[in-house]
Amino acid sequence: MEEVNVIKLPPTEEKAAGKKRTRAPKFNPEQEAKIRRTNVKRLSVLGEEDTSVKLLEELVFGAEDELVERLVEEDDEPTGALLAEDEDEESAESEDEARLALRPTRAAAWVDEDDELEEEVDMKHRYRRDLIRGEAESTMTKQKLQQRMREQFQRSMGGAPSWAESKKKKKKKDEDDEDDEDDDLLRRTGNFVASSDSLPSGILRMKKCLHANAARPSEDRLTTVQFHPSAQVVMTAGLDQSVSLFQVDGKTNPKIQSIHLERFPVHRAQFSRDGETVIATSLKNKMFYLYDMMEGRVTPVHSVRGLNEARVKEFSVCPEGGALLLTGTNGYLHLLTLKTKEVVRSLKINGDVSGVAFSRDGSKVFANSEDGEVYVWDMRSSRCVNRFTDEGCVTGTSIAASPNGQFLACGSQSGVVNVYSQEACLNSANPRPLRAVMNLLTSATSLAFNPSSEILAIASRAEDEAVRLVHLSSLSVFSNFPVSKKKIVYRASCVDFSPHSGFFSLANNKGHAPLFRLLHYKDF
Repeated sequence: MEEVNVIKLPPTEEKAAGKKRTRAPKFNPEQEAKIRRTNVKRLSVLGEEDTSVKLLEELVFGAEDELVERLVEEDDEPTGALLAEDEDEESAESEDEARLALRPTRAAAWVDEDDELEEEVDMKHRYRRDLIRGEAESTMTKQKLQQRMREQFQRSMGGAPSWAESKKKKKKKDEDDEDDEDDDLLRRTGNFVASSDSLPSGILRMKKCLHANAARPSEDRLTTVQFHPSAQVVMTAGLDQSVSLFQVDGKTNPKIQSIHLERFPVHRAQFSRDGETVIATSLKNKMFYLYDMMEGRVTPVHSVRGLNEARVKEFSVCPEGGALLLTGTNGYLHLLTLKTKEVVRSLKINGDVSGVAFSRDGSKVFANSEDGEVYVWDMRSSRCVNRFTDEGCVTGTSIAASPNGQFLACGSQSGVVNVYSQEACLNSANPRPLRAVMNLLTSATSLAFNPSSEILAIASRAEDEAVRLVHLSSLSVFSNFPVSKKKIVYRASCVDFSPHSGFFSLANNKGHAPLFRLLHYKDF
């Protein structure tokens, strides 16, 4: 008979149920001692009668009886064993806490007496000025400031929280806050000097205001916009033969006064250094006007002694005051005193003059020629102290010097504006520009630094929206001005900043002077 492979089936449930769990055999100490002696003899044969053997013996066989007893107890009463272990752990933790409590505390390695003093907080910061209750609280201790903030929070909790307000209410509240900020700015107009954080690059926080000349728009192209050196006033002038003064408040900008100059389209108008007189020149006249704002008197100047020019068109006010630097033809510059109305000195460069700029103290004048060369003149000695070629420039169009004496900007017909170090321009025959700004595609006709020398405004009157603001610390252009796909600027012929950079304005070909509030600066 052939062998058959038989697969054994598992036992049935009945048989499996019949099996009972065997209990552990009872502990026999004599038998366990006999087994231990036998194992010790086997290890001694290997010659390992040292401490490692004894340790191994204790680990393997020494606790066998306790292990068996523990297993038997766990089989009968598992819950009690767990409770015992928890009690042991709790007792161990209590012992550790007691030891930590009895451990002596270490003394401080260093004690600073200034930590115990009450630190004063400057309350003039814009985030904290709402908490003060009088001019006497210009500074406040940290404890008092915390108490004041706590009181303000408790008062504010009486109304609806900001997240529960509707969008219309939030928008109106934001506008009111901005208006309050502008009001506070205009209340602090004057020669107030305060330290401010450095201007960040990338985005220039600004707010568009009502046009500076909205109370009287020009009927023709505006050629000039300029802020008063000390008062809260802006001046506009243009080809409509008028010069107008407006008070700057950012909301209505009311007109102060407007004068009409018969058959005299204004090409350029500028305040005197003391701000009491307005000088205005035209396109094809040798005559120019002086407008005394204190007396309200307009004085025409028909002739100037020692001036052999067919017309007076471009000029600059000297920093020391009381004198003008007239731009003549064939490369001449004439220094004119306003008191005697005569030319006291003349300078000559090669080519025609395209722009002039004074150094901070007025001792040097930078003259840009249409040939692309820059001349540096010493005004005291009437001597040319340096001359260099504007890098890459074929035809020069404009020039400006920063008020802090650090930068010199030269514009060209190609739209490139080179920014130099003034020190290098004074001492080097071939200075290298710090940066070539190439954001304009047409002739750079207007350049202006803000009073803190942090922003350079460049503009071209040959193209709409051709205005850029340059951050001088990083020599990069602010990306949010002008606003793309939204015409506001049009063709700008002149740009200017207020005395403390709080406002920026420009004159365009539509007869308007768009006004912008620079939110980084807190003063007019």
